[in-house]
Parts: sequence; C-alpha cells; structure tokens
Amino acid sequence: MKLLSITLKVIKAPLKQPFKTHLETVNDREVIIVEAKDEDGLIGYGEAVPFSSPWYTEETIKTCFHMLEDFLIPLTLASKPRNPGELQSLWSGIRRNAMAKSALEQAILDLYAKQKEIYLGRMFGGERSEVAAGVVIASNDVEDAMRQIEAFSQSGYQRYKIKIDPRHDLEFLSQIRGAYPDIPLMADANSAYTLNDIPHLQKLDKYNLMMIEQPLGHDDIVEHSRLQKQLQTPICLDESINSFHDANSALALGSCGVINIKMAKVGGWTEAVKIHDLCVEHDVPVWCGGMIEFGISRAHNIALATLKGFTIAGDISSSSRYWEEDIIVPEVVVEKGMIQVPESAGIGVSINEKRLKALTTYSETYR
Repeated sequence: MKLLSITLKVIKAPLKQPFKTHLETVNDREVIIVEAKDEDGLIGYGEAVPFSSPWYTEETIKTCFHMLEDFLIPLTLASKPRNPGELQSLWSGIRRNAMAKSALEQAILDLYAKQKEIYLGRMFGGERSEVAAGVVIASNDVEDAMRQIEAFSQSGYQRYKIKIDPRHDLEFLSQIRGAYPDIPLMADANSAYTLNDIPHLQKLDKYNLMMIEQPLGHDDIVEHSRLQKQLQTPICLDESINSFHDANSALALGSCGVINIKMAKVGGWTEAVKIHDLCVEHDVPVWCGGMIEFGISRAHNIALATLKGFTIAGDISSSSRYWEEDIIVPEVVVEKGMIQVPESAGIGVSINEKRLKALTTYSETYR
C-alpha cells in the first residue's frame, strides 16, 4: 500500500438545530478526520465519530485521538501493511476503542480502493445504485417533531425514527400516528426502560411500529431476549451490538428481530461486513445507523448500505439535515427517499478543502 503519512484533523461545527434525546442534547459536533496518504499522493479519508463526552459510548474525541496518535497510527506505520486485510490482526492487541479503529480502517480502505480504482462498496460485494434514506426526529416536543416529519416528508424519506422514553412515549406516538397513520415509523429508546416496564411497552404494539430500538440496557442482550417474547413489535439492537460476537449472541438468544449496524461502533468495515453476512445467513434484516456525522462518515455508510442485507432505510439523511455546508463534494442529497450511489473510486466523493480547513481546530501529521 506504500503508506507515506497519516494526518489527524479535529473539526467542529454547530448543528442547524439541537439533537435531543433523554440522555443528552447535542448542539455542536466535533469529530476527527483521518487522512491516509500514499507515496503517489493519493489520500484516503475516514471519520472518527465519538461524542465529546461519554454519554453514548465510553469513547470520546480525546480518548479516540489518544488511541490513534499513541497506538494505532505508530503501529500501522511501523508495520507497513500490504493491504487492509492485515489491519484487524495487526490491531488485535489493542482492546476495544472501536471508533478509533474504524476511522483509521476507513481511511486506509478508501485509499486502497482509490489505488485499485474501484468504488469502495463494490469491494465488499455491494450492488445497489441507490440506497434508501431514513431520518431521525430528535425532539422532546411532539409539535416540533411533527413539524420535522412534515418538512422531511417533502424529500420522501422512507423511514422516520423518533426518540422515546417512559415520560412521553404514549403521547408522542398517539399524536404522530393520529397525524401520520401510514408513515414507516420506529421508536428509539436509547435504553430508557427496564423489564419492569413490560406492561407499558406492550401498549406500544398498537402503534404499528417497524421496530423499537434498544429499549433496555445499553450493554444487555439477555434481558432483551425475555422482552422480545412479550412484544409483537420487533426489537432492534443498537448499543448492544459492538462486535460480531455480540450479534451472534443476540441472534442465538432471540434477543431481536432487527439489527442496526453502525460501522464506527463495531470497529470498521471488516467487522460490519461480518455482522451483515451473519444476519443475511439468519434472514434478519439490518440497517445502517448514523452518528450525526459529517460527509466522510456518511459516504462510508452509503457504500456499506449498498450490500444486499441492508433492506431497511438507514439513518443516512441529506447533508443539509445537520449542516449549513458539509465537508464533501457533492453533498449527500435525498430525492424521493433515495440517495444515488457514487461511481468514482474510494468513497466516491471529493473533499471540500476550504470548508474542512475552516472547521479544523487542530491538525497533526505522522510519518
């Protein structure tokens, strides 16, 4: 692969509107852009997407930067991997830190695909020329949520996800279903419930939801198995799925009917594809989760969603969902509920260098 250097850039930008859950309200988004450069001047791009505080996962921007700078990058540059297939074995002595690993693997795979002059999704068997788009409605106010649904419906989004917790779930779902009886709707609980809430959760069955995402503990698989047996609505696991092993355990226990694959959270392309293949084998639908990311991560997610098992619209919204201006060209656009898959090599998009520079708060290059 002839890696010459790896650059880390911390960037930060305000969201167009706050992203609200019962766990946290996000007003500004900070990520780490990873650039892997070869001796011929080609550059591959990845994006590390932990949050600035550990409310969603244990990783943060600071811990992720530390792992990349002090462990993953030195090990990678010293080892001179011949191809991306060597990375998982190379990094096996570094436990967890999935988002740091994912970002570096993304950059190296993007570079490798550019060297091979092939679209990244095709390298893993992706065949779709367009992918279905879903959108997250993150608001604690039902009137605001319905205004967002109305606005996003103009682009034809094929799935709407609302955030719920025991304080307002019935009110939210009742009013939304009253106004929009037929939209593809799912609810994301972000671990807001316990097994004591089974009678309450059973009341959600009447709202014809596509799924309830992560109702119980963020690290639980066993209790979700007990809950799924008591619900008609499929459970989707998100926070609990951090590896192929987690997904295999969840399917063996019957803990869910759907799995949300977040490339960043499971450690990158290699692990995400293994989980996808497992779910295809077991006829369990998957969809591609989002992390309020910029365009580089979004472009990787689009490439991942071209694989055949992604039969449910993912959290891959237009760039304009969060940003006044994204860091990629062209920006991601949803039209009639679909996103066109690029054909160019790598992740298929270019970098808006002016915008990237304007958002960069810190940069360091390693050789």
